[in-house]
Amino acid sequence: MKEKEQVKWVSYLFSAPLFQFSNNLSTKPMSASAEMPYFIKPSVNMNSEAKKEAYEIAVAEIDAILNEESNMIMKMATFNCILKTRLPYCYWVGFYIVNDGKLIVGPYQGTLGCLHIDFSKGVCGKTAREQKTQIVGEVHALDQGSEHIACDPNSQSEIVLPVFDKDKRLIAVFDLDSSETYSFDEIDKHYLERLLKTHFEERPLIKAYIQ
Repeated sequence: MKEKEQVKWVSYLFSAPLFQFSNNLSTKPMSASAEMPYFIKPSVNMNSEAKKEAYEIAVAEIDAILNEESNMIMKMATFNCILKTRLPYCYWVGFYIVNDGKLIVGPYQGTLGCLHIDFSKGVCGKTAREQKTQIVGEVHALDQGSEHIACDPNSQSEIVLPVFDKDKRLIAVFDLDSSETYSFDEIDKHYLERLLKTHFEERPLIKAYIQ
């Protein structure tokens, strides 16, 4: 990198902070600014046929990679990586894990996620509370702070799915966001529910990260 370009880049980093901190970090998450970070690409929606083709590839890859794996964190990280790679409308993807009656952020890819989510708040909370998939075409049409938590204002649409273990206990929710509206539909629901059922309910699952 040339010296002038390097100075310009460093100046940009310090003049345009990516995050705004809340007054109480112990109880409230940080909220991202509206400026999209350099490492994140805007979402690109897909038509139904292209989406099905992308999912078929993603499912085959995830099934092959996790064929003999049982570690929960490893599975979650692999889901995130493959789906973020194969679905161009996937702006943010990650898991919120059930912990002491609330959700805490788990493995994810994207901008900073909310650290803690109550079951009573947002789309993730509703998914955990009702234990069924939620699809939202326009998240900013929801009541902000209660029906939707704006961890990143660039998020425009969302799908959140419950994650169960073999005993049908809720262990997490799986959250995918897009910077475009109406990115998620029944195709996403079908493939994602199938993937989660296969790898978290039907196949061996070790929940402890270190043994």
